[in-house]
Amino acid sequence: MRAAAVGPADDADPTADGPDGASGIDRAPVLELDPLLDDRGTRIIVCCGAGGVGKTTTAAALGVRAAERGRRVVVLTIDPARRLAQSMGIDSLDNTPRKVDGIKGSDGGELHAMMLDMKRTFDEIVEAHADPERARAILENPFYQSLSAGFAGTQEYMAMEKLGQLRARDEWDLIVVDTPPSRSALDFLDAPKRLGSFLDGKFIKLLMAPAKVGGRAGMKFLNVGMSMMTGTLGKLLGGQFLKDVQTFVAAMDTMFGGFRTRADATYKLLQAPGTAFLVVATPERDALREAAYFVERLAAEEMPLAGLVLNRVHGSGAARLSAERARAAAENLDEGRIVDQGGGKAGLRGSPATEPEPNELATAAAHPVPEAAPTAEPAQETDAPDVDVRHLTAGLLRLHAERMRVLSREQRTRDRFTALHPEVAVTEVAALPGDVHDLAGLRAIGDRLMAGRTPSA
Repeated sequence: MRAAAVGPADDADPTADGPDGASGIDRAPVLELDPLLDDRGTRIIVCCGAGGVGKTTTAAALGVRAAERGRRVVVLTIDPARRLAQSMGIDSLDNTPRKVDGIKGSDGGELHAMMLDMKRTFDEIVEAHADPERARAILENPFYQSLSAGFAGTQEYMAMEKLGQLRARDEWDLIVVDTPPSRSALDFLDAPKRLGSFLDGKFIKLLMAPAKVGGRAGMKFLNVGMSMMTGTLGKLLGGQFLKDVQTFVAAMDTMFGGFRTRADATYKLLQAPGTAFLVVATPERDALREAAYFVERLAAEEMPLAGLVLNRVHGSGAARLSAERARAAAENLDEGRIVDQGGGKAGLRGSPATEPEPNELATAAAHPVPEAAPTAEPAQETDAPDVDVRHLTAGLLRLHAERMRVLSREQRTRDRFTALHPEVAVTEVAALPGDVHDLAGLRAIGDRLMAGRTPSA
C-alpha cells in the first residue's frame, strides 16, 4: 500500500515537539555510515531513491571515503552524466572499471569507477553463453539490437547483471551501486522479474514452438497452426520484423533460462546480510513520499535497509532569529524607525566607531523606540552611506526570513516522514553552495554524510 502523503498540508507543525523539546527528526535514530563502511562484512551498498536527489554524488562520496579508509571499492553508476567521471579526474567512464587516481587510501585502499553500458553488458552475456556462430547470429539480429538498446526494463536488468558479475569476480571487497535514474526507484527491483516474464511469456514460447519442432514439421506447424496469428502480427508489425523476432527467439532459445536464473541469484544477493540499502532523498514532499514508499517495499521484500540519506538540507547560523522578527526588523529599517545610537554610544552618524553591528540593528529594529517630538529645526537629509547600510541590512533580514521559512517547511516534511517510519535511521547532508566537481568536493560530501545531523550553515 502506498504511503500517506509526506509534506506540509498547512502552516501548522504536524508533529509537535515531544516532552524533551525535540522535533520528530531529532528523535529519529542517527545513521552512522563510517561503521557501515568499515565493516568488512558489508560487500554491497545500493543507493536508491527518486531521480534528481543526489544518488550518484552520494554513491561516489561513499566510494571515496570507503577507499580512503582501506576498502577496495568499485562504484557502479547508471547515470549518463559526465560529472561523476570529471569529479574523479577520469576523462570518461565505460563498462570497464577504471582506477581513480588521487585516492589517499590506507591499508591497500583503492577506488575504481565504471558506468553501465547497457548494450555492451547484454552483448557480453550473449558472448559468454552462446557458441561463436550463434552469438554472431544473435548480435547481428535487428530485433536483438532494438531489444538490447532500449527495451523497457533492459537498463535496470543489465544493472543487476553487472552487479552479479562484479560480485562474482571478488576483486573488490565493496561495491557501491547508483541505481538507474528511472521514473520510479522501484524499477531497479522490478525490472529483472519483468524481463524474465517477457522471456518466459506465452508470446515468446509461441514463437519458439516452430524452432523446437524443427525442419519441415516445424514449417508445417508454423504454416497451419500459426497462420492466423502470424498473418495478423505481420500486418501489425511487418513481416520482416516478425521474421527477425522468430530468428532471435530461435537463436536465444538455450539462453532464456539463464536470464531468469541469474536474475533470481542477484535478487537473493540483494537480500543477503552483506548488502545495505541507502534510500536517498531531499527534504521535499515528492522525494520523501517516494522514499517512504521505497522503505515499505524494501521491508516487504526483506531487503536490508541501512537508513535514509537526506540530501541538501538547509541550515542557518542565526536560527534563534525567527522569520517573524527578521521581517519586522526589515520593515522597521525601511520605515526609518531605528536610532543610530544605542545606550552608552555616541558619535557621528554612520562613522565606523559608532556603526551598530547587524545583530544590534536587528534587535533595535525589532523593538523600535518612540520617535522624538518634532522641533523647529529642519530635518537634515540622511547620509547616503547610512541609507545604503539600512537597505542592505533590511535585504539581509528578508533573506534570512525566507531561509527560516524554508527551514520550517523542510522540518515539517522531515518530521512527517519520521512519524511514518520512526525506526529508520537518518543522516542529514547540509546543502553545498555549488556543484561537486572534484575529489575534494566528494570528500566534503563524505564528511557531511558522517555528520549525522545538519550543521548550521
